[in-house]
Amino acid sequence: MIWLFYPETLVLLIPALLFAMYAQYKVQSTYKKYAQVPTQARINASQVARDILSREGISGVNVEGTQRRLGDHYDPRSKTLRLSAPESISVAAVGVAAHEAGHAIQHARGYAPLALRSAVVPVASFGSQLAFPLFFIGLFFQAEVLLNVGIALFAAAVAFTLITLPVEFNASRRAVAVLRSGGTMSSTELGAVKQVLTAAALTYVAAAAMAAMQLLAMLLMANRRR
Repeated sequence: MIWLFYPETLVLLIPALLFAMYAQYKVQSTYKKYAQVPTQARINASQVARDILSREGISGVNVEGTQRRLGDHYDPRSKTLRLSAPESISVAAVGVAAHEAGHAIQHARGYAPLALRSAVVPVASFGSQLAFPLFFIGLFFQAEVLLNVGIALFAAAVAFTLITLPVEFNASRRAVAVLRSGGTMSSTELGAVKQVLTAAALTYVAAAAMAAMQLLAMLLMANRRR
């Protein structure tokens, strides 16, 4: 609510918020649409992920389910690929599984942006939790040191969202390429997979835009106090 006391920041934050809302709607509606379309090969998401890893010569990666809706992810620390719908034969579930397998391929091939993102995670997590409390305390008490620390910590969180973009885009490109080379999906199905992954990528773009606008708003507020 403190943003309301700085009207100039709303010019930055409202468009970013609307974009984030649109991105969330887009990914959910696109996934829902293609979650109802079965693949012609009738192969499920878990099988697709394992097949991709096998064809890429990658071993030691566990493929398991997760109860979190749309909580699909690859954990490089434990080399575990988690799928929210491992038994689904839908185009959406298969596309997402291929995307997460793309992350496993990145890890196995030593893809630098993925390694950088993994290294930044602890700092970004710490920064996102403490940045705003320190910043607003500094703002209230006119403590420039706290203002600067808050800004620096949030800048680390913004950097994480920016580093995430090439990692996600690259994983999607790898997913589409490996599905095409596997020959188990038609061109129409691959087009649908691209729509699902593009919608998912939009959420990362929106998150980066929102974070960047929040950082800019913090800088404007700090400058106004000085």
